[in-house]
Amino acid sequence: MASSAHAEHLYQTTIKLFGSEPEPPFEDERRLLADWGRKWGVDNDVGRIRSILMHRPGPELGMVDPTKKLEETGTFGDLEEGWYWQSDEIPPADDMRAQHDGLVDALRAEGVEVHFLDGGTDRLLKSCYTRDPVIMVKGGAIVCRMAPRIRQGEELVVTRTLANLGIPILRTIHSNGMLEGGSFAWLNPHTAVVGRSIRVNDEAISQLDDVLKRQGVELIVVDLCGYLIHIDGAFVMVDHDLALVDPTQLPFWFLERLTELKIRTIEITPADNGWIINGLAVAPGRYIMGDGASNRTLDAIQQAGVEIIPVQYDKMQLNGGGIHCSTTPLERDSL
Repeated sequence: MASSAHAEHLYQTTIKLFGSEPEPPFEDERRLLADWGRKWGVDNDVGRIRSILMHRPGPELGMVDPTKKLEETGTFGDLEEGWYWQSDEIPPADDMRAQHDGLVDALRAEGVEVHFLDGGTDRLLKSCYTRDPVIMVKGGAIVCRMAPRIRQGEELVVTRTLANLGIPILRTIHSNGMLEGGSFAWLNPHTAVVGRSIRVNDEAISQLDDVLKRQGVELIVVDLCGYLIHIDGAFVMVDHDLALVDPTQLPFWFLERLTELKIRTIEITPADNGWIINGLAVAPGRYIMGDGASNRTLDAIQQAGVEIIPVQYDKMQLNGGGIHCSTTPLERDSL
């Protein structure tokens, strides 16, 4: 009997020391805090932001040559050198940095911890738009694979930064997958949406879905209209049950699905600057937004109980991205 009891004790001790412990799952707050030191990850788009990833425009702006105008589009660029300027106006670099600094100041005033990319962006003109190379999900990050050649290479910079911060990387989009974070959004902790477009293909959507479905998240796939590259040009959550939308850029069935999910919508009008959708909810009902909203839309947003935090960002937008594009929340409070 003693021998049997000793054997059982030895077995139980061995199990405790060397056995597998699959529960709780990786993304559980208890595991994250114990194993990674912080509750990294995001499961919604409006919970209070605790930390965020950005990149202050740096030496890469020196790539822009105003003598290299693309007559077909009226913009500027040299695709062989790997840069493209998305507007017909090139502002002073210091003006762009000043506006980016203003956004950082607004975030810090909200108590957000701001992290910056760890260098390596000298030939990456669009790297100030940190939304695209990484998607944050429950428990960590998905490193995207950028679609256009002029943005490829940002993946390495963001991977190094995430690693240095100690953020788990749950997936790196590989094979022929193409995915950019500006075309992904959380609707609620159990539902997300991705916009299929010239920047997001089925192979990447399949890989994204593989991660999300293991976390119990449904991924809705929306085909974007025409050459709209990212869904954040047409849709953004501003409160737990409220979204700002451009109905001309989204399919009717998706607008209906939002209603089914009990998400109210405020529709922008032709009088609005489209960049107002490309803002950022820093907490439920607290929305950082650039200029350009009509009085009608401003009234609708405020009547819905949303407080607008204004930030001047028109110079930064000239490089092809707005406030939402320039920010990737690394930690948000759950709803």
